[in-house]
Amino acid sequence: MLEVNTFSISARCSRTGMLGVAVSTAVPGVGGICPFVKPGVGAISTQSWVNPYLGIDGLKLLEQGKTAQQTLDILIKDDPGRDVRQLGIVDANGTSAAWTGSHCTEWNGHITGTDFSVQGNMLVGARTIEAMAETFQGTSSLTLPERLIAVLEAGQSAGGDKRGRQSAALLVYKVEEFPYLSLRVDEHAHPVAELRRVFEIARHQLLPFVDGMPSRRDPLGGLPKEVTDMLMTPPPDRPGGGGSGL
Repeated sequence: MLEVNTFSISARCSRTGMLGVAVSTAVPGVGGICPFVKPGVGAISTQSWVNPYLGIDGLKLLEQGKTAQQTLDILIKDDPGRDVRQLGIVDANGTSAAWTGSHCTEWNGHITGTDFSVQGNMLVGARTIEAMAETFQGTSSLTLPERLIAVLEAGQSAGGDKRGRQSAALLVYKVEEFPYLSLRVDEHAHPVAELRRVFEIARHQLLPFVDGMPSRRDPLGGLPKEVTDMLMTPPPDRPGGGGSGL
């Protein structure tokens, strides 16, 4: 088992129905094992002595119509490692539930509310998740990806993982079966700051492209001329700058 002592948020946007997870930890590649999201279904962050099947199976339960709390109850009851698990769930209706096992590394805890669950373990202290919850509740005018980045920044500023920092990830779904935005910083001295840098480029260059991609309702899709013109220019010359192209 891999111990992913970390801080994260699972969340829903009440205006758009977007669902997402943002997470950071002092282990590389957190984006590959902790966040699980399905559009119109829910968002789950699984961590501590991480069991990715809690995310995989949790989304299946939510898709069957179970609430966040019902899903959590089933997952925890059936998991022999429940005492070392940490889990945050938000369903498509915005109800939330969380679990922090009794043997998770100190400091550990979670806060849940309408449309969000924040959780962390091996933290400097409780202020990390308190700052995260306050930031989410105070940024409802922002898009969900922007809110989730701000929440991670608040958690990092308030202390974050007491071992340090190494990776961070953002995963957001809108209505399509592919991610609206999936960004990962797999190994970096300042992963949350790097995630912000990449996000600022992506929101100028990637999201306009994603908005015009084919969908289930429109298999052709369509990009405005200004977007195609922008993408035909070298990355450093585009809004937000950037490095190498696709």
